Amino acid sequence: MRITTWNINSVRHRIGQALKLLDQFKPDVLCLQETKCPDELFPFDAFRDISYKYIAVNGMKAYNGVALISRIPFVSESALDWTGQSDCRHISATFPGDIEIHNFYVPAGGDEPDIERNDKFAHKLNFINEMTDWFSSNRKKSDKLVLVGDLNIAPLESDVWSHKQLIKVVSHTPIETLSLTQLQETLNWIDTTRLIHPEPKKLYSWWSYRARDWSTSDRGRRLDHIWVTPPLKSFIDEASILREMRGWEKPSDHVPVTTKLDLD
Repeated sequence: MRITTWNINSVRHRIGQALKLLDQFKPDVLCLQETKCPDELFPFDAFRDISYKYIAVNGMKAYNGVALISRIPFVSESALDWTGQSDCRHISATFPGDIEIHNFYVPAGGDEPDIERNDKFAHKLNFINEMTDWFSSNRKKSDKLVLVGDLNIAPLESDVWSHKQLIKVVSHTPIETLSLTQLQETLNWIDTTRLIHPEPKKLYSWWSYRARDWSTSDRGRRLDHIWVTPPLKSFIDEASILREMRGWEKPSDHVPVTTKLDLD
């Protein structure tokens, strides 16, 4: 099972890129974030025409939104609200073999890392804490789970272009990285990308639109993640970040992250 996660930054605007991604890299499951599309306008037919027939969506107009697109039938699907807001940031599906994939779009958190002065930052921390509580209460370490998505946090020093310069910047502050670590510890989640490409190797999945030459300056952050619970660790066969897609025409500022589970 090859699983790809990608913040597409508008599925209708980048449907061509999504289809090209599926054609070239052939993931079995594609998890999208920031689809910016109400469910009734989602381009179902475009995906089904290329044999990705099984689709679960949780979207809204202009903002947020997540989708799970698969060529493998899934048994059930679910979408949960977090922090009391119906803002379309989660979708999950259960696949044969009791493999459950959870796709998240964690709030970005605004510009100022201060919960008293920035409601968006408080929302982000509350969101992560609620995820931590939910998985602790509703799932076990022995469950076969996959957590993917734009988590909007670069947890490690090697996940950012400059730890020193970004330590006080939202996405890499100590309170955020600690919150993500606590979430990871709930079920002993394994970060598949870092298992295959351990520190101190620099890894990024996001580059700002503000950079004139994103590739040369290479001021990136690793905000997009794929985690699995311990029962799936031995099946992790590959993990990659599709950096080249940042150079495609009219790209998203994020690129896809992929993990292959060798379940055979």
